Amino acid sequence: MPTLETDVLEEALEHLVKGIVTHPEDVTVRARSQRRGQVLEVRVHPEDLGKVIGRAGRTAKAFRTVMSALGGSSVRVDLVDVDGGR
Repeated sequence: MPTLETDVLEEALEHLVKGIVTHPEDVTVRARSQRRGQVLEVRVHPEDLGKVIGRAGRTAKAFRTVMSALGGSSVRVDLVDVDGGR
């Protein structure tokens, strides 16, 4: 069950991701509870996945660092490949 803090983290992450993608209307962030804490799943347009991951994963790592700073170590960020084809 999402808490107020989780809702704020979801909105903050969504705002950050929408700022760097070409298709901001396709950005969704969903919170899921797991035993070890909250997981924020980020879904973007397939063309934007590379922008969100960044070179050598630096952008994704930066998102994870910011969310850990805001929400503590119990918050994890996962990038979900909606295209599915690898």
